[in-house]
Amino acid sequence: MEELSLLMNGFAVAMSPQNILFMLVGITLGVLIGVLPGLGGANGIAILLPLTFSMNPTSAIIMLSCIYWGALFGGAITSILFNIPGEPWSVATTFDGYPMAQQGKAAQALTAAFTSSFVGALFAVMLITFLAPVLAKFALKFGPAEFFSVYLLTFCSFVGMSKEPPAKVIAAMMLGFALACVGLDTVTGQLRMTFGSTELLNGFDFLIAVIGLFGIGEILLTMEEGLAFKGKSARITLGTVWETWKSLPAYWMTFLRSTAIGCWMGITPGGATPASFMAYGVARRMNKDPDSFGKGHVAGVVAPETAAHAAGTSALLPMLTLGVPGSPTAAVLLGGLLIWGLQPGPMLFVEQKDFVWGLIASMYLGNVVGLIVVLSTVPWWAAILRIPFSIIAPVIIVVCAIGAYTVNSSMFDVIMMMVFGVFGYLFKKLKYPLAPLVLALVLGKGAESSFRQAMLLSEGSMSIFWSNALVGSVSTLAVAMLLWPLWGMVKSRLPGAGTPPRAA
Repeated sequence: MEELSLLMNGFAVAMSPQNILFMLVGITLGVLIGVLPGLGGANGIAILLPLTFSMNPTSAIIMLSCIYWGALFGGAITSILFNIPGEPWSVATTFDGYPMAQQGKAAQALTAAFTSSFVGALFAVMLITFLAPVLAKFALKFGPAEFFSVYLLTFCSFVGMSKEPPAKVIAAMMLGFALACVGLDTVTGQLRMTFGSTELLNGFDFLIAVIGLFGIGEILLTMEEGLAFKGKSARITLGTVWETWKSLPAYWMTFLRSTAIGCWMGITPGGATPASFMAYGVARRMNKDPDSFGKGHVAGVVAPETAAHAAGTSALLPMLTLGVPGSPTAAVLLGGLLIWGLQPGPMLFVEQKDFVWGLIASMYLGNVVGLIVVLSTVPWWAAILRIPFSIIAPVIIVVCAIGAYTVNSSMFDVIMMMVFGVFGYLFKKLKYPLAPLVLALVLGKGAESSFRQAMLLSEGSMSIFWSNALVGSVSTLAVAMLLWPLWGMVKSRLPGAGTPPRAA
């Protein structure tokens, strides 16, 4: 009942005219970002984050989170109508969404996708509503060792659960740690890797790095590919929506399975992309006619969209309660909270109740508003893709440069943004993941601080990370996740592994 009372207060905060306006602006910008390949939730929030510095933190985070919901919705539009994933997690939606569009069922596919996204996010927000306060109260018992073990579990989970080769994930993460170390050491006061540059005394600005890595890097890659838009048109009517909604209850098990997969992959640092593929694979395997998938099956749209929204939303749970983001977008939002002087973690629920519950309430409202906006404006978003990408790309680059300059009003930041953009481009070309680098850049200083505090408490003994059941279990799980890929390699080389059985 306490949570419900706080949530009602949160609705009072979120439903102020000012915040409702920011919600609509965020959803609209988010859908635009999701529709345009080369951007995305993390990229769009990173680019637009400097524009929120003069805003109230509650209004700013509401708008930024709504940009994220809009981007999640918008990615389905290009996947279904143009066979171009607007977001990485929308790839699985193309498998059945585009064939449905080719069959003249684009409106049904889009309605199913938007509704599935709404359902997945709704369940994830309900999970945050009731689980976040409990997790936050539990986390109040954490000390430096416990916090470092959680950081370690996050880093190791990226290694163990990523679809990328573990060596590439670790290499990207190590580079992120190195970048996080640049600047003034807060413990000893020594300068680290500044090479005599006064601009680097405070280290690399997280926001500059993210704008370059995601925004500029993705645009450079897209320009190289010479992207051209060709696709189907669609118009959603009330009759189409109603007919599609009447057919969706038949897929209730697909909704439940995909929501569970999405929430799990969001809370653990799996992310929306693997969640969408996993949900699609499970839906296909559990269906009575798996061969119909890939040819325009509604369940092939429902499963990935439900899982992607559930994962994208539930990734905010560990970010708010523990200060550990579950996705690159959550990492960008975490950076925004730190810029506004808010420290995510258990104390946030004690010291900033209006902020936290206003944000959670805005998730409910933003999800509803997002569904209404995308259902009513699909033809407009599809028309945007008729604009040549040669016009869109320079506009995006200029917006990135403006965003980078406004952080510290420094041309050095714009130059560093371009340098990070080249790094982002090279990472994508060489198929190195950016998410571990961003995660290490955001959490590197916090993890280092917790580790050094734990070492001071234990006088240099590593046994502190196994000093009680809580920290010991998390640390052991972290080591297990780190070694998981190694176990897979050993298992594949065991005698008889991968050898087909002989015929009798």
